[in-house]
This record gives sequence, C-alpha cells and structure tokens, in this order.
Amino acid sequence: MAKNKEPKTRRFRVALVDDETHKHLWTLKFTRPGFLLMVLSVAAVLIAGAFALVSLTPLRTFIPGYPDAHTQRAAIRNAATIDSLEGVVSRWEFYAGNLRRVFEGEDPVRIDSIIRSYAADTLDRSQEARLHKQDTLLRQVVKDAEQFGLTAATDRRLPIEGIHFFTPVKGVVAEGFDAATHPRLEIKATAGAVAMAVLSGTVVSALWSDEDGYTLVIQHPDEIISVYSHVRSLLRHEGDRVKAGTPVAVVGASDGGGEDFLRLELWYKGEAVDPARFISF
Repeated sequence: MAKNKEPKTRRFRVALVDDETHKHLWTLKFTRPGFLLMVLSVAAVLIAGAFALVSLTPLRTFIPGYPDAHTQRAAIRNAATIDSLEGVVSRWEFYAGNLRRVFEGEDPVRIDSIIRSYAADTLDRSQEARLHKQDTLLRQVVKDAEQFGLTAATDRRLPIEGIHFFTPVKGVVAEGFDAATHPRLEIKATAGAVAMAVLSGTVVSALWSDEDGYTLVIQHPDEIISVYSHVRSLLRHEGDRVKAGTPVAVVGASDGGGEDFLRLELWYKGEAVDPARFISF
C-alpha cells in the first residue's frame, strides 16, 4: 500500500523566544511569494539608496574616471583659451590672406572685414547692435541727401552742438582735456580695437612722428577737424573719403610696447574743443 505524501509546507514562521521563560518575543509569518517579494523590495531600496548616495553627494568623485572640481575648472580654462586662440588664428589668417593677395597683385579684402575680426575683443553684443543701427540710419540720411543732390558740406551748416558724433572706440578716458596744456583726450582701449571716424570727411594727413606715432587727420564739414594718434597702424591714406563709423586706425602702440590708448583731438574753427562734450565713451 502506497505511503501518504507529506503535505507541502506553504506558510513559514520565524520566532524569537526567550530561552529561559520560553516567551515569544517576536514572530514573523510569511509565505514563499511573500518572502521573495520582501527580498526584492529590500534589494531595490538598497540599490536606490546607494545610487542616491553616490549621485547626490561628493562620494561620486571617488568613482574612477569621474571629473572632480579641479578637472572641471581646468576644462573651463581650456575652453576659454581655445576660444582666444581661435580669435588670434582668425586674425592671422585674415592678415596672411591680405598679404598674399597684395603679393599676387590683387586688391586686398575690404577693410570692413577687420571689424568682424576684432569684434570679439572690442564690442559686446549690445554695443555692436547700437553701432549697426546708427550706421544704418546714417547711410539712409546720406542716400536721401544724394537723391536730391544735397551734400552735408554745402547745404547743411549746423553748429557743432547740433552735430551727432560717432563714438571712435569703446574705452575709458584716462586723461582729460585741457585747452592750454593737453588739448586732447587719452582713451584707454583694448589693444587691437578698431578706431572709427567720428564724422564723415576727407583724410588730409596720414603720417608718422616720433612723439605721437601714427597720426591720421580728417577734415569734416562745418570747419571741424578730428585727429587720431598714438595708434598701431592706419587704415586710411591721405585723400581718402570716409564716412562716420568707418574704420580708420587700429589701437595700440606701434612698437608693441607702451599703453594701448587712442589720442583723440577735435578742432572747431581753428580752436581745440573737448571731445567729451560731444561724444559719449
């Protein structure tokens, strides 16, 4: 006769009993599915806790290959250095390309390209947008005047107080104007910044002197003369006609040393006047 099979155990109990009094101190009842679910739940909680501990605390820096604070700062410095080097390379490529075109007997690239080459060092976005808007309005005024056969030099005679002057360079006035001892402004600017013509006019002098370095003199309508000196190089030649806001020189000491500033003079009817009265820097 076949033996009866023992019943399959479905429920389990774990108890904590006092060995002397045999009193049940703690009891846990469970089934196989319940035990499996409990184990999985505990494992999930442990994994989630370990992940949060590593990802949200400084412990993550101990993971091999994870960038620490020093690595991140080095990456930021390297990115800034690369950006500066890209600007330098772009300017050298522009210079080399123009030099090659001159050697081959071709016309150099238009000077307006220099503004784009130096824009990252000289103008922020708001200043660049403002200058672009002013230049656009000025070009429209000139276009309308030419359409009706008018010129600013013959038909629009305005007192100097009523004339809108273009800011020659973005910078800080390092030394002010004195009619007797210092009839000019010293404007501290970034080396390589492009200096602009304050008004439309004609270049009457482009020369070099030991005292002032490269110097450019522009004759404007209404008996106004502007002088730009102590610059690295001149972008216009004697006899050239320029418009307000047109690049005329590059700021910086011509010998590569000294201070990087622009000397600006403004003359009205044969007398030196303070440019800061009419121009905002």
